[in-house]
Amino acid sequence: MNTVKGGVTAAKGFTANGIHCGIRKNRTKRDLSLIYSEVRASAASVYTTNLVKGAPLTVTKKNISDGYARAIICNSGNANTCNANGIEIARGMCQVLGDRLGISEKDVVVASTGVIGQPLDITPIKNGIDELVAGLSRDGSEAAAEGIMTTDTVKKEIAVEFEVGGVTCTIGGIAKGSGMIHPNMATMLVFITTDAAITPEMLGKALSGDIKNTFNMVSVDGDTSTNDMVTVLANGVAGNKLIDSEGEDFDAFMKALNSVTVALCRMIAGDGEGATKLLECRVDGALDEENAKTVAKSVICSSLTKAAMFGADANWGRVLCAIGYSGAKVSVDKVDVSFKSSAGQVDVCRNGSGIEFSEDLAKKVLLEKEIEIIITLGDGDGRATAWGCDLTYDYVKINGDYRT
Repeated sequence: MNTVKGGVTAAKGFTANGIHCGIRKNRTKRDLSLIYSEVRASAASVYTTNLVKGAPLTVTKKNISDGYARAIICNSGNANTCNANGIEIARGMCQVLGDRLGISEKDVVVASTGVIGQPLDITPIKNGIDELVAGLSRDGSEAAAEGIMTTDTVKKEIAVEFEVGGVTCTIGGIAKGSGMIHPNMATMLVFITTDAAITPEMLGKALSGDIKNTFNMVSVDGDTSTNDMVTVLANGVAGNKLIDSEGEDFDAFMKALNSVTVALCRMIAGDGEGATKLLECRVDGALDEENAKTVAKSVICSSLTKAAMFGADANWGRVLCAIGYSGAKVSVDKVDVSFKSSAGQVDVCRNGSGIEFSEDLAKKVLLEKEIEIIITLGDGDGRATAWGCDLTYDYVKINGDYRT
């Protein structure tokens, strides 16, 4: 498996674009993105678990109920959530795009991100459709990635090549997500494209199976958003034998999908609002996988642990505290904890008790941009990984005046 350039346009048969149409006041920021497949593609999506859901999710779920789609349109700057005419606007976006592309509006995935409860005027979207479609390009992934950003500070895109039955296929994705990120889907939009041939049923199975260990294991701030959605389009242009059941080809697809989603998870967590560090919590030796997940998510969500990581303070007691209230079945007297980064590794706890360690080394380890919190429980074979970030002063600054 090789990493390649191109994001969502790395796979054959996909083009993309992103423009500023006028939803956002800042004309230097793109606010409307499009991903387009030259042929109808298998489609699968997963959505936020928040009971308050953005209108685009409702429309998308209905549109791809037959398992197929051909285009994804997404605006930033306005979430189109909690609006009386939200469904009408989301449908209107699909219709305007469908008419311009000459495809059914039912073959359109629609998404929005931004401020909740603010009316969305479709006029700038209508006015921008011609420019958006005219600019579709095999080099358009970067523009599309920019167009879905809100408080993100960096574009998030990745693509890899892999083999299915001797045929080279490609899968790539773009994502947005910086705040309101919490397990069971977060404030993220992720769009993934592949030229592999796979049925809608198997694509859905692959996606729903993957997110349990990827996007559902990311947390920035404990808030689950209203507009989260991960969508995958598979157009089959690569020409591999159709994946219609489990087996070697499906496993190869799952591995490639996971490589893309893990990379995007790390990008999202590392770009958390105000964040200066990516945190990766790796748990092994748990009673089972579920207990390992519970522990990993509890530690990554702990505000005190996150604050300690910001201050480069090896306050391992906060990690133990988060393990203790997690609800997982844990033998506390068997817990080992270490911190690791490119500067080295420092062991800070063994068998549930503190051990002597160098504070100078610990400081060096925790001053790095990427930090691993390694936890060994000694109860079984369960393991899991979760991703998060440190908690900084800037998080409050960003969210104190987000709407205004």
